[in-house]
Amino acid sequence: MPHHDSAETQRDSQRVKVYDGEQLVRGVFDRADEFGHRTVDVYGSQLTLPVERRFASVESVQSYVDKVLALNWVRVQWERAAVPVRVRARGGSAAAHYEPANAVLAVPLHTGSTAWALRELVVLHELAHHLADPAEAAHGPEFCTRYVELVDGVIGVEAGLLIRTTFSGCGVRFG
Repeated sequence: MPHHDSAETQRDSQRVKVYDGEQLVRGVFDRADEFGHRTVDVYGSQLTLPVERRFASVESVQSYVDKVLALNWVRVQWERAAVPVRVRARGGSAAAHYEPANAVLAVPLHTGSTAWALRELVVLHELAHHLADPAEAAHGPEFCTRYVELVDGVIGVEAGLLIRTTFSGCGVRFG
């Protein structure tokens, strides 16, 4: 394993755990969609998963982002919700990302034959970055708490519980 001395690597020490947890959660949603069984067992509790929204275009992601940032509870909780986000297409990449300098959310439209990033969990992850205090670690405890709160409040409490328990199982810390 390579040794990294950079401050950014130290500050983003949970990144791999967060991405691993998200991959597991997306898989649960994908299987629920594929097989039509929305009830899943999470640590002994039966949860009926809500439907995760998918997006067909940059415009539909932009509309969604605008609506989430306009929600009263989001505005009250995070000051940066008042800062608009511009959504743009990101060419030739397999991952969505957030550009804090310009408040831009860049999403790849297609990866092979699938528009994998154009899904609600990915967009809420990037919005959790937008709402962050600039001084906090990129995928640190504060980010993870905010992401779970967004998933819980926007997708549904069942999705919030699934992501919180999955993250905890992956060793992710909250703050």
